[in-house]
Amino acid sequence: MEAAVLTLGPILLQILLIDLVLAGDNAVVIGLAVNGLPAHQRRIAILAGIGGATVVRIGFALVALQMLALIGLTLAGGVLLLWVVWKAAREIWRRDAHPAAGPPAGRLRTAILRIIVADISMSLDNVLAVAGAARGHKWLLVVGLVVSVALMGLAASVVARLLARLPWLAWVGLGIVFYVAISMIYQGGLQVMGHL
Repeated sequence: MEAAVLTLGPILLQILLIDLVLAGDNAVVIGLAVNGLPAHQRRIAILAGIGGATVVRIGFALVALQMLALIGLTLAGGVLLLWVVWKAAREIWRRDAHPAAGPPAGRLRTAILRIIVADISMSLDNVLAVAGAARGHKWLLVVGLVVSVALMGLAASVVARLLARLPWLAWVGLGIVFYVAISMIYQGGLQVMGHL
């Protein structure tokens, strides 16, 4: 029993480190999605969005090996993320042009949906890396993903507060997410072209 714990401990640590390194861009997307919401709605959007994203991420992780065989998945994820960037840019542009108008109706639901969609498109690399590190231990995979998503939620709260104080940083964050989307489209396009 002790030998198993000593063997599994480093695997769990490796999973957590992979998740933390790869989840930084997700925290920026979440911060952008909740930027402009009142403080009490920010917390709700982050918790609901991350909750939905966690369920999806765990589902992805449990079928990660089969996902490796799907050619074009990275390309599709990049296109989906590009859509998230476009929607967020329109919203930031509208808010900058009409600051007194306040957030549009239904914004909380939109923020939650944007968090889930962005996490689905951006978590593919994360999930595949973690699935490889888990070496078949499904419960380690789930524990690692749950802990990392919780830490990502904390980071997203900090990003959202920073964006509320310094609104121009929203454009910087959007630029980072745009770069990630273009990288995914490029890498996915190369993958698809290699199989044609």
